[in-house]
Order: sequence, then C-alpha cells, then structure tokens
Amino acid sequence: MNVKRRLIFVGIFFILTFSIILYRLAAIQLIQTESFSAKGVNLVQESVNQRTQEVVIDDGRGRFIDRNGDSLRNQVEPSLVLFPFLKEVSWPVEKLSEAINVSSNELKRRLQNIKEPLVLSSKDGVNLSSEDLAKINKLEIPGVFGIYRQSPIDETVGEHIIGITGENAKLLRKKYPDRQDLSYKTQIGITGLEKTFDEFLLPDAQTKLLYHVDGDGNPLFGVNVKYIADSNPFYPISVKTTIDKNLQSIAEDVLHKQKVDKGGVVLLDIESNEVLAMVSKPELNRSDDRTLMNYMLQPLFPGSIFKTVISAAAIEYGLNDAAREFNCSLNLYGENDGGQDDGMLSLAKSFAKSCNYTFTTLAGELMEKDINALEDTADKLGLLGPVGWQGEVFHYQHFKQLPEEKAGRIWGDEKDKNVPKAIDQTAIGQKNVKVTPLGVANMMATIARGGHKQQVKIVENILYKNGTNMFSFTSNSLKGEKISPYTASKLQELLRLVVADSEGTGRRFQTLPIDVAGKSGTAQTGKKNAKGQDLYNKWFAGYFPSSQPKYALVVVEMDTTSDEAGTNASFYDIVNEISKTVR
Repeated sequence: MNVKRRLIFVGIFFILTFSIILYRLAAIQLIQTESFSAKGVNLVQESVNQRTQEVVIDDGRGRFIDRNGDSLRNQVEPSLVLFPFLKEVSWPVEKLSEAINVSSNELKRRLQNIKEPLVLSSKDGVNLSSEDLAKINKLEIPGVFGIYRQSPIDETVGEHIIGITGENAKLLRKKYPDRQDLSYKTQIGITGLEKTFDEFLLPDAQTKLLYHVDGDGNPLFGVNVKYIADSNPFYPISVKTTIDKNLQSIAEDVLHKQKVDKGGVVLLDIESNEVLAMVSKPELNRSDDRTLMNYMLQPLFPGSIFKTVISAAAIEYGLNDAAREFNCSLNLYGENDGGQDDGMLSLAKSFAKSCNYTFTTLAGELMEKDINALEDTADKLGLLGPVGWQGEVFHYQHFKQLPEEKAGRIWGDEKDKNVPKAIDQTAIGQKNVKVTPLGVANMMATIARGGHKQQVKIVENILYKNGTNMFSFTSNSLKGEKISPYTASKLQELLRLVVADSEGTGRRFQTLPIDVAGKSGTAQTGKKNAKGQDLYNKWFAGYFPSSQPKYALVVVEMDTTSDEAGTNASFYDIVNEISKTVR
C-alpha cells in the first residue's frame, strides 16, 4: 500500500513538473512572445536580433538644444559604415579609397578582425564631408554606406542640467503601461531634464542599417543591407532650453580653472528670468551616485547673503534710519570679544562691510514688530522657493521644469523665534537658515527688476521634428506679495555699495570693465577637513551691469577653507568674460 502511494505521489510530481515545463514552453513560444517576463521582452524580436547585425543611426530619443538651437548632447556626424562580410568577398576597395582619401591598405586593416559593422568618423581619423558621403553612396558598393549618424558631442556641457538616462525595464513598464511597442532596453530619464521630459523624449522608432547573418556571422540572404528609417515627421522632438551654450561653457571653464571642486554657478537673464547657465560640482559621473545631485537646487547655509533679507525687512518695516549707527566693534551677540574693531557704522556701511551686530540688532527689532517678518520678507524677494517654472502642460496639472529643486527655510523650530541667540544666528544666515543657489539668484534678479518676482524658466519650447511648436512655456509671476519699488531701490543702493565702497567685501570687483552690485557670504557648515580645519560655504551673489541690470549671477563654493575658496575669483572671471559680449 505504501509503495502504491509513493508511486502515485511520484507520478503526480512528474505530471506537475512536466505541465510546468509545457506551460513555460507555451509561454515562450505561443502566449508571451511579444511581452515575456516583467521586463516585457519581445522574444520574436530578440530571436530576429540574434540573426541580424545592425548599425543604429538614430535611437529615436528626443534631443536637447540651447536657446540658439545648438545641440547640447548629440551631434549629427558624417560617418562611413563597413559591414563585416566585406572581409569575405571581393569588392572595389580602391574606388572607396580614392573617394574618401584613405588608403586601401588602411581600410583592409580596419576590417580584419571585426565581427560587427564598423563605423568610422572624425574620431577615428576619417574626416568626411557631405560631398564625400555622396561619393561613397554613388559607388553603390554592397556593405559600404555613407551616413549622417547621431553621436555624442566630444565635450558636452550642462551635464547636471540635462541629466542621465539608463535601462530600467521594470520602471519603464510601470511608467508607460500603454507603450508595449517600447523595447525593454529603451533608455529612460534618470535625472535632470532627461527625467522631467521623459514622456516627450521616448523614441517612436529607430533609424538603422540592418542585415541578416548565419551562425558564423556570414550573410544569410546575400549582401543586401536594409535601411529602416523613421518616417514620422513629428518625432523625435527637441526640448529647447534657455541655456546659452557659450555662457555655459564659460562658467564650466572658470570653475575648473579656479579649482572649485564642490559648489557651482547660476546665471539668470534678469529680464526673462531664464537660466542661461547652471553648473554643479563635482562633475557628473554616472558610476558615482554622490555626483548625481545638482547642488544648485539644494538648500545650503547662506551666511551673510541672508543679510539682504534683513535689510529688505528693515526697509519694509521702517527701521532703515540713515542717521542711525551701530557699534560694529561688538560681535553678533552684542559682546565686546575683541574680534572686530569697525567702530560705529550706518546700515549702508554695515551692509558693505558685513557687520554682524547691525543685522542681529535689526533682526531682534523686526521680531518684536512681526514674528513672521523674516520669512515673509524672504518670500517677497522670491528666495525661499521652489522658484522653478511650474504650471499646466497637457494632462499634467502641476508640471515642474525643475522637480529636483528643494524649498529653502529660515526656522527649524518655531520656538527659536523667541530665543535671542537663535534670532542672532538666523540673522547672519546660520542656525537653520538654508536656501538654494537658484533661490539666491532669483532674489538678486527680483531686486534688479525693481521687486517683480517671477518663476525661473529653464525650458522655452518643445519642438516637433519638423521644427513646428508643440508647446511653449509662458513667463509666470511668482505668487504672493512682493517688496515695494522703494525697497528694491534702496536694496540696489546697498548692493552697489558692497562693491563701490573702498572697504566693501566686494571691492575686488571695482576693476571689472562693467559695474557690479552684490553681496558676499561666508557660512559655517559644522564640518572639518582631514587637517581639522573648519569648512565653510563661500558665496558671492549679485547682478550686472548695476546701472542697467542684464545678468544675475551666483557663485558658491561648498565645504572649503576660507583661504582656499575660489568664489570671488570665479565670479570675477565669469563677469569679465561675459563683459566682452555686452554691447
């Protein structure tokens, strides 16, 4: 009886196992042939791919261009394509050699060990023109093609702005369940604008050269190569950014020259409030997750940059008596610790020399007048954010151009508003005050415009392949109250004095060919380097030309010792380079 039961169990086990195998085979061969597993693998297509070799001319993903239409990531480059089967057949290599001015021996040498199609361009020492491509294709040699191929630009700019793409089949299927036509190998946006505009950038179809091979890689149906092109006149789209490629390159080159290893730059067009350049350091390295963050969108300790807010609030609340003087030989807590010896200074002079005691005194008086004075004024200046463009885009009700941007803050605990020392530390941009470099740039642009605050835009249009407009991003005002024109005017005077005064913290910029207005900042971070030295965030933020403002610029170097900071030198060099283009 036991033997019989065992035989029954064994039989059932084998039947179940065989059924599972049959089902698996059926799934592979019949049921899930076009969407197998969680990745949605197209088994039919993969089986075809095993018997084909191809050259992808264009992967079909959308592009990014700058405000002038110049590509920010890819370029179309004249290229020569040679297929592997040329090694095994007789073909007029001398005619091709004569057409492109590359020796026949060199062409044969390059073909010797290839197993996949060979693509040659300027990077490989083969410089071709449109005329050369015409000559190549006129020869009509099977397996030899002259094409324009999409390839990465040698020196790309705006890496953190554009972001990166990668393969993630599970996320692809989750985000786009209706796009079963997409291969599980389709690249999707991981960071930056690649992620933000991913749905618009997804490929419609690839453009490629393709031929069939047997198991040894030999032509299966002769030497005919098939050209598969995307005939859609609308896709791929182009995302037209507000970035100026030349200005972006200037900013990146200057930071490299001044050895700013952590920090960055934000440059805005004051009239339109558009981003002309944005650089984040360290440089993006997709194999190191620590480099993926765009620090220009992250809240940082601002230090004395925040005194701009205290000054604005003092003006708004009528505490800016020009005749009043403050004892700037005292420290921020009103103590005479011997650390400073600046004597009695007016508000204007205190701002120029960045006297701590003046602004802790004013902050205390402001808190007595209005417990929310500081955050309300910061909001009026367009500092706290998020300040990036947001609005309705097709079916997106709250589309954000810069979704990675974080909001700034002033208070970590509401109880601190009643603690004198906490108010003092807050007044000089320490304690819990953190704002983004983008927010600081927006504040400077707001002041330069006379108090009008706007959303910051980094993308202007989405364009169809044929150049027609798919969507335009309007210029939007930031909601909420704003500072008065009078306050803006007085702040402009204070910011100009920082540079114009012989003792101002920005006096270095007096030698620039155009006038600058701005404010410096040094913020303690609470960190130390390997030598035990304190590390700071070093800032300079302002606008220029000060008489007719055109650009708002912020430079910040993070986690640096005060002596090593390249902030002011970077600000100086960027303004100096841009001044050559200002008419």
